[in-house]
Amino acid sequence: MTTPSFTLHDSAKDPTSKIWFAEPPGFTALPLDALLPAPESPAANVLRTAIAPFLDAAPDDMIREQFIAQFAKGQQLLGALREVGTVHFAVGLHRDDTDDADRGSSQPLLSFFTLSWRDTAVASRAVTAARAVTSAQGHAHIEFLELPCGPATLSETVLTPSADSGFSQAPLVQIHAHVPHPDCKRLVVLTLSTTAAVHRERYRTILQQIAETVSFEELPTWAEG
Repeated sequence: MTTPSFTLHDSAKDPTSKIWFAEPPGFTALPLDALLPAPESPAANVLRTAIAPFLDAAPDDMIREQFIAQFAKGQQLLGALREVGTVHFAVGLHRDDTDDADRGSSQPLLSFFTLSWRDTAVASRAVTAARAVTSAQGHAHIEFLELPCGPATLSETVLTPSADSGFSQAPLVQIHAHVPHPDCKRLVVLTLSTTAAVHRERYRTILQQIAETVSFEELPTWAEG
């Protein structure tokens, strides 16, 4: 993984956004609203039209049913994230370029970046940032930051899926940045998750760099370029 350059997220051009940020190349945002439309809505019809070619291309009914099952499972995951305040979800895929042995055989590194809102008790932003990592168990490697947008905390947690979850049993390293909003009533949580634990320090650096771009005020016109 090399040091990434950053591109502005589409929120930088959206005057109705509550937060602006930038993320590195290699991340592909999934359109939550388009993938989770209300039943029988125009958006649901658009989604059915979009996935129809994939279903038509399936070689047989079994493969088609497997695709539908996997797609539904993905919708359940995204729906669960949205229920807890997630408004942005991106999949990161990067080349592992730290192995000097045989770069041609290195496996791509998979990660997930989410941005979620949480309501909080009214308090100063510094207190809110500290509470976010001390009131919940499991946070380690805690660091207090003073970002351009205000105080924040950076921390790590490690999750291991249960045996019956259907997911890989590899530990999931999650790097979190808790950034309180200036209204002192809520905070945004940036999370970068990966099973590539050996690269945790690099992912920590990437997430901190993303957090440093966060703004709760509309970006100036020069930044929209």
